[in-house]
Amino acid sequence: MASARCGLTFMVRWNCDFVRKTFGAVEFERHEFGPENFHVELRIGDSVIVIEAGELPPGIAPWTCSIYVYVENVDEVYDRAIAFGAKSLSEVQDRPYQERQAGFTDIAGNTWWIASFKPAT
Repeated sequence: MASARCGLTFMVRWNCDFVRKTFGAVEFERHEFGPENFHVELRIGDSVIVIEAGELPPGIAPWTCSIYVYVENVDEVYDRAIAFGAKSLSEVQDRPYQERQAGFTDIAGNTWWIASFKPAT
């Protein structure tokens, strides 16, 4: 499986916990540039999520992103995300392209799509 290195910008304390608890992510790098400015890297499976958080330069508005993550068990990850405060966009369902998929948004407004591969029948 290929690796991805994705960058997210949001509330670091809550979302680092969210990513750890929802995906079982492991933090392997952190740089703190002040009490509220962070660069954090977390591993989900064989991929890396980069979280940048802190004060933005004057005139720069915060933004959200969308990320698609393949997981071993989409049902379990979805349930953990919802339990930790995510809002459902799409409940878990089988898709015609050999995936079991769901979607949700975190409290910072980032969109997460998650899927597990289904064997062909």
